Amino acid sequence: MKLIRSIEALTRFAGWLGALLVLPLIGALIIEVLSRYVAGRPTLWAFEVSYMVMGAMFMLGMANTLRIGQHVSVDIMTLQLSQRANAAIRAIGYVLFLPVLSWLVWELSKYALAAFETNERSGRSAWNPVVWPIFTVWFLGFALLALQVFAELLKSICLLTGKHPAEESVQ
Repeated sequence: MKLIRSIEALTRFAGWLGALLVLPLIGALIIEVLSRYVAGRPTLWAFEVSYMVMGAMFMLGMANTLRIGQHVSVDIMTLQLSQRANAAIRAIGYVLFLPVLSWLVWELSKYALAAFETNERSGRSAWNPVVWPIFTVWFLGFALLALQVFAELLKSICLLTGKHPAEESVQ
């Protein structure tokens, strides 16, 4: 289905973007180590940058992780079931999870907007950056996860009804 392919393309791009964030994370940590242990002057910003970038990597990658089937799962029983039975179990799980996930996305959008409007700051270091960018990434990450859960639900329904959506590459 075109909708599934579109969602998965967006998910794949977000995962790629999240993976790319490892570069500024490594750079910030190298600069912090050199500043702290070579120059004897730790940075004011490295701690904040590292937890924010690591969080962004996680949030942007979780939908793609679902897309490629790499979330933790216990397969003891499902390995014994047919493909259709597994699709039914997944569909039930997705139907139960989507309302909770939708509520979380809604609340995170309000949280990010409030942080932007009030210019909320972290309060965790002397640098004290604004936090709306990371809150926005949290919102986007969970919105992408909700979209991917919806795509997975559609794929499960297709399998249950005998319609096989074109398999996406796992890359």
